[in-house]
Amino acid sequence: MSIVTMRANLTDSDIRTLIKGPTEDDRAQAAHKICRCIDEAELSAEERAHAEGIIAIMAQDAAVLVRRALSVALKNSPKLPREIANRLSRDIDSIALPVIMNSPVLTDSDLVEIVRASPPSKQVAVASRETLSVAVTGAISEYAVSDAVERALANDNAMFDEAGLGTALERFQEISSVTAAMVRRDVLPVSVTEKLVAIVTGELFDQLVNNHELPPQIAIDLAMGARERATIDIVEQAARQRDLGRFVQQLNLNGRLTPSLLMRSLCLGHLDFVEHAMAELGGVPHQRMWLLMHDSGPLGLKAAFDRAGLPPRLYPSFRAAVEVYHSVDREGVAQDRITFRKRMLERTLTLFQSVPKDDLDYLLDKLDASGLQSDRVAAI
Repeated sequence: MSIVTMRANLTDSDIRTLIKGPTEDDRAQAAHKICRCIDEAELSAEERAHAEGIIAIMAQDAAVLVRRALSVALKNSPKLPREIANRLSRDIDSIALPVIMNSPVLTDSDLVEIVRASPPSKQVAVASRETLSVAVTGAISEYAVSDAVERALANDNAMFDEAGLGTALERFQEISSVTAAMVRRDVLPVSVTEKLVAIVTGELFDQLVNNHELPPQIAIDLAMGARERATIDIVEQAARQRDLGRFVQQLNLNGRLTPSLLMRSLCLGHLDFVEHAMAELGGVPHQRMWLLMHDSGPLGLKAAFDRAGLPPRLYPSFRAAVEVYHSVDREGVAQDRITFRKRMLERTLTLFQSVPKDDLDYLLDKLDASGLQSDRVAAI
């Protein structure tokens, strides 16, 4: 809509009603109509300046209904002047909150100032925006009330850095709703999960240790029973580690790189962990172990197996599991990790007659949890 069309849709009476309307309702209706026309119009620089003058008149109106009409009509509009948006954000809640929650013209510095200087309702409004930068979440963590911090933590599009999460945890670790929202985030820094392990309990503790990367020693301690409620699985934790080399070193120091653990990892499709573990056991670089294990000839895998010092009786099952891994990988039909692992479990369980009963029970439990255990597999 051009300014010509906009003026055609706005009669002189609309402007007069906005300025001198007999009632607040009349002025609010005129304000809403004018705002919609401004938002839809394609304006030149001169026309935009004229429109902003009209918006400024509305923002100064003594009537709450008029200012609210302006706030609601232009809350998502890039044509709301930043100065007016900031003025509206300092107004009463019914006028300020729509703008604070939605306006694209408010900058990070504007939002940080709102968090620092405003009451809780406006802090929560900032935390409720569709996206939040690290700068804004950092201010929320440092200055806002717990409700706002919880709201931001529950926002999947709110970006938190390690410092912001640490500040939020330091201020509100006694408030279970805040720690719960933090535990349920998709990704947490290791330093934060380490602190949360000592704070949360029950179901939240189980979610934390099973869904987030833990420092290697804590993961190992939990798996070894240092905390009774831990349901952590070393294989699952390995899948979350960014530094597998360091993780397997810690496992080895604690005597946890057992043949059983390697077989479980392999049957769950976690071949990269097995590669690092065998490199650690064999005292060779990971790259060299990778070349041996993925050698297309018959000798490479056997040499890798022997170098790692694994028991000879386990080699046929180990080789079969590696072959299954490669066959599933070549098919290219299981792109996501869960589907891939289900395929691995289905196929490897039909091969292993020599796996110890405890290991087989473990794998069957994993298959049951995936809802895939077939009559054929169950009969093994």
